[in-house]
Amino acid sequence: MFELAWWVPALYGAASVVAFAAYGIDKAAARRQANRISEQTLLILGLVGGWPGALVAQQVFRHKTRKRSFRRAFWGTVGVNILALAAYVYLTAPALGG
Repeated sequence: MFELAWWVPALYGAASVVAFAAYGIDKAAARRQANRISEQTLLILGLVGGWPGALVAQQVFRHKTRKRSFRRAFWGTVGVNILALAAYVYLTAPALGG
């Protein structure tokens, strides 16, 4: 059976916490009409593994859920991240039967 390297779930967990916090900070800044976190930064956080935390934050804070262009870009980064993870798993898995 294949075991995922310890750092993969650690990366996803840490990036998710950072992404969740970034969405919360950005929502608070939007309410205050203060300096915001760029959409590019939010998307990059999702791309590097923080998309689970970003997805939860979008629902908790009701933030970035209406803007269609952002949602499309967000789901695009999720897809790229999942494909990259699948490629990593495929390339590092031990050969079957051997």
